[in-house]
Amino acid sequence: MRPRFNLAEIEQHPLRERLNIAFHSRSPVPLSGPTLVSLLAFQHELTDKPDEREHVLNLCQTSACRFIENSATHLLVDAGNYLLRWELHTEFSSYTFFRPLAPGEQLDPDATAFDAVFPEWLSAIPGKLIVATHVELRTAKDISPDTVLAGLSPTSGRQTVASRIAKGAAWVFTDFMFDNGFSRILLIDESMSGLQPGRAVQRLLEIETYRMLALLGLPVATEVGSWLNRAEARLASLMERIGKAASPGDEHSILTDLSNLAAEVENSVARTTFRFTASCAYHNLVLQRIDELREIRVPGYPMFQECMQRRFQPAMNTCAAMARRQEDLSSRVARNSQLLRTRVDIELERQNQELLAQMNKRARLQLRLQETVEGLSIAAITYYTSQLVNYLAKGGSHLYPAISPEIVTAVSIPIIAGLAFFGIKRLRKSLADEEADQ
Repeated sequence: MRPRFNLAEIEQHPLRERLNIAFHSRSPVPLSGPTLVSLLAFQHELTDKPDEREHVLNLCQTSACRFIENSATHLLVDAGNYLLRWELHTEFSSYTFFRPLAPGEQLDPDATAFDAVFPEWLSAIPGKLIVATHVELRTAKDISPDTVLAGLSPTSGRQTVASRIAKGAAWVFTDFMFDNGFSRILLIDESMSGLQPGRAVQRLLEIETYRMLALLGLPVATEVGSWLNRAEARLASLMERIGKAASPGDEHSILTDLSNLAAEVENSVARTTFRFTASCAYHNLVLQRIDELREIRVPGYPMFQECMQRRFQPAMNTCAAMARRQEDLSSRVARNSQLLRTRVDIELERQNQELLAQMNKRARLQLRLQETVEGLSIAAITYYTSQLVNYLAKGGSHLYPAISPEIVTAVSIPIIAGLAFFGIKRLRKSLADEEADQ
């Protein structure tokens, strides 16, 4: 019988187990009856993430806790009278509390799922609160949907979103308004089964969380829009100045202003890119979660999808439009800067050509002067050398009286001149060959 293969004998990828755990994490909490769910989400700085996990573990030191799920970025804790789910995300962390309700239990308007938690612990949660919402899960036996619809007043000034979800298995009511700092969602379970109630609660919480986080881009878009109007006006003015530029000094001044504008545009892009990109990602998540609700219209009331299209979509379109305007402005500044640089470069090339022409003229003059000097040099060499020959001839006349110093000197002059001429010519040719080889 062959021995069975053991996976332990193979080298495992260091992230294999971690990736599988991440795939199965954040599953919906099973909810089988009336439950009050309270979520708090806190935004934190991207560069300074506090040790929130340690803060959650400190809560368990005051009461007996059982860890249902435990990872570096996710905890699900059973504290007896409530459940706590903590999740750490890129720029925020969420604390979701689940408290079971007795059938027919009436809730105080200020009741939360974390009433049993020490206020000091809640106050010490790091970050800035960005989302606070309640989801009240009830059964159709506890609260009738018809009773809720009958109690909605069209004169209250609040537009209620009402729809049936999960293909009619549940009812959802909300107005996205704050009461005592919390937005409130009522979920009535009519015929959901299995994990459907937990999934429905999770999707509703994510819709509210991602809606608020996506809207963080709207104030940035409004601020950027005002700045873009001024920047585009500056660019138009600079383009008009380019057409009127009459000297290289004017062009250099315009190029400096264009460079400054380009630096401001790139600074704005770098400052807002993350916010606009995050808003786009959160927006897509909101739309995805709404699609997963599988809504059915309740006559006379808007659905989640309609409410988001009317109130939420314009804000997201504004963010996307500002991001596109920034990128367009950056491209236009770059193109105009390149055109102006090309114009300046052409002018510099023209000036360089004039300078080279003047240098060539000077070189020709120097060459002529050098040739003149060479002629004088030959004459000087011939003169001084002939004098040396003359002295030698005078000295030799004492030994050989027949030799005439004047005749010897006269004969040597053309010979000396010829040798000096050919010597200088050969030296000049040798220097030209060396320069050509280099």
